[in-house]
Amino acid sequence: MSSPQSVHAWDEPSGIAPRGTLVLLPGRGEHGGVYERFGRRIATDGYRVRALGDAALDPDTVLDEAAKLLRDETLPGPRVLVGADTGALYAAQLAAHGTPGVDALVLAGLPATPHATSAARDWEDELDQRTACPTHRGRLTSDAELRRGALADTPTPELPAPGGVSVPVLALHGADDTVSPLSDARRVYGALPGVELVSLAGTRHDALNDLTHRTAAATVVLFLERLRLSPDRGQHTLAPIATREDLA
Repeated sequence: MSSPQSVHAWDEPSGIAPRGTLVLLPGRGEHGGVYERFGRRIATDGYRVRALGDAALDPDTVLDEAAKLLRDETLPGPRVLVGADTGALYAAQLAAHGTPGVDALVLAGLPATPHATSAARDWEDELDQRTACPTHRGRLTSDAELRRGALADTPTPELPAPGGVSVPVLALHGADDTVSPLSDARRVYGALPGVELVSLAGTRHDALNDLTHRTAAATVVLFLERLRLSPDRGQHTLAPIATREDLA
């Protein structure tokens, strides 16, 4: 790629102490600006968000930038890699390779097999596979930087071997994802230690940007708060903060 892709940034509100940093890798055809709604919502809760470009277009540049942000001591910890679609594959690979500064992973809409591609006939069909949220559908349709048809590309890289990821992992997946069906994702995540898999009802492939985007963001914040309070971030399992009590 001839030039680096821009980094989109959202910071905590003035007067609020920062609580951590998220480095986000978008999926096929996307760019960091696609996650503005998610970034602003997470930033409101005190977490800084840095969203990069599509690593499939320029892996060396994007992954080097991600590693640089994870090492940046001016960004508050814990530092969490977030990946959507193929960005989730790249995020898992960075964690498996022992990239310094990765305290946890959030993986959304993971392509669970090499065949997790779109067979969309046209843009409307691809849009239906991505999201049912009218606001996000409008955002994608009017986005001149979005690469339409990219979901048909074979997802790369491969998932790391079971046991290769040693940090806590939150996985978000749409229950109605037809690009990467939940049944495939469940099978893949079941082979990885300590993964918390949360399915989102009525949600398609863009798990962070569908009708349940508020629930997705809230689930991420709950995970981040547990990570912050964990006495040992090297453990796969994070202790609960809010516990539903049995009243029976």
